[in-house]
Amino acid sequence: MRSGILLAVALSLSLSWPQSSAAAEKAVVVDRIVAIVNKEVITLSELDEAIGAAERGLRRQGTLAPERPVLERQMLERLILDKVQLQLARDTGIRVDDVQLDRALQRVAEQNRLTLSAFRAALEKDGVSFDGFRDDLRDQITLTRLREREVDDKIQVSDTEIDLFLEESKAQSGPREEYNLAHLLVAVPDQASPERVEASRAKAEKARAEAAAGGDFAAIAARVSDAPDALRGGAIGWRSAERLPDLFTQALANMKPGEVSGLLRSSAGFHVLKLVDRRGETQDAPVQQTRLRHILIRTGETVSEDDARKRLLGLRERLIAGADFAALARANSDDSSAARGGELDWVYPGDTVPEFERAYQDLKVGEISQPVKTQFGYHLIQVMARRTSDVTPERKRLEARKILRERKSDEAYQQWLRQLRDQAYVDLRLDER
Repeated sequence: MRSGILLAVALSLSLSWPQSSAAAEKAVVVDRIVAIVNKEVITLSELDEAIGAAERGLRRQGTLAPERPVLERQMLERLILDKVQLQLARDTGIRVDDVQLDRALQRVAEQNRLTLSAFRAALEKDGVSFDGFRDDLRDQITLTRLREREVDDKIQVSDTEIDLFLEESKAQSGPREEYNLAHLLVAVPDQASPERVEASRAKAEKARAEAAAGGDFAAIAARVSDAPDALRGGAIGWRSAERLPDLFTQALANMKPGEVSGLLRSSAGFHVLKLVDRRGETQDAPVQQTRLRHILIRTGETVSEDDARKRLLGLRERLIAGADFAALARANSDDSSAARGGELDWVYPGDTVPEFERAYQDLKVGEISQPVKTQFGYHLIQVMARRTSDVTPERKRLEARKILRERKSDEAYQQWLRQLRDQAYVDLRLDER
């Protein structure tokens, strides 16, 4: 029996000796190993499931899927990268408990404007197992926490870098540029031989020439790119110039919508960009700030979601009848703002989680929301005032720090991922048919 076979099922259940050889001849392979990653395996059924999900995603986008052998190798490499990260997360104590996972599932359903039961039905209609989706979501949350701990939390942005960034921004005249981009990357491993570098260059140049001649960039990226966004057709979406690497902004400066860049070389490999569209945004435009207050009821083992909603609905009735918001916040809110009567003072767009921001943006001044669910629990929100103001110097520095961290984060994460992959023991068996 070949080493790739995990399990064989005999079609005959008889244990008598005369029939055993016939049963063995009818044995069928139901699964096999396609890769060993450290001490764990990836099976063909896992790979097939990942390929199916990728194909469904590409169909929804209207993007032609790569040929099966190409997609097999792409998805196997992704499974390997996920496996080594999940192993590290498990070995170093990162866990996502069921309560956290259930809250995340609820948020995903709400983002799709569905109840959890309707979301489950929609998944199953699309051929996706709800339990499988749940497991995948747990893995994605785990990977996010691992990245935050191993990469994002270690990124430092100095005051000098912020000063230089602000000086450069001030020197730019005219509107701030934003780009709608698509991108493909042909990766070059660390310490690659000259022959490997040249092979990667040739592959990238062939893809670039095909795209420049009018080929479907999304399909080319899905087939060729080693970037995480490959199976989204390489779509990056709208990004301001400040949030892109200098390598990209220099290339984009003279490009027109629809054009494809030349080859761009970075430490990760060879990049090709497609400029889908561009637009200008007035620099230092006034922004709307909102002054608000809220009451938070946290949910958990002692307070169910239903209890939290009922409590807040009762408090809302009292507030509408004339009760003092600050007094009820001090007596009932589980947030640190309770001592201030629930006040959050003036907030900018982006300061709060999306669900909270969407809710208060829809309120009129003085209006009190219905219970609003976020990752923290349930809230009652009241808008106290709105104003339009210039961005303060302190705020500009905070924004600059955030932009510089984002710039560094993507590059640092890809470098960390390559190192983790290089350190892992990987035995590929996909070609063992």
